[in-house]
Amino acid sequence: MNRKRTALLLNALVVPGLGQLYLGRKTAGIAIIMLVNLLLLLALFVLMKGLAPVIAAKAVSGSISAQEIYDALHGAAGYGKALLAGFALLWSVSIIDIIKDRNGGQDHVDS
Repeated sequence: MNRKRTALLLNALVVPGLGQLYLGRKTAGIAIIMLVNLLLLLALFVLMKGLAPVIAAKAVSGSISAQEIYDALHGAAGYGKALLAGFALLWSVSIIDIIKDRNGGQDHVDS
């Protein structure tokens, strides 16, 4: 398997940005991985912010119903969709970047 195909599989199936690191493009790879982590942390924050009132109210009284979780997350749905779209866009850009890489990491010189 050539380096470009391996990098493409790393980006598509493991972590966006890992393929760039594999090809020796450290700056691009680190930037993409950091952005992916930032988007995932923001998504977790939005999720927890939406669920915090429900969890706090039901911590003492008992169980939480699925409808209560759905209602709590409904207000944060717009932010969640935007973060998901940003993640999908970043993932797509990282894959397209590998596909459009002219040298496939063959003649890259590390700095």
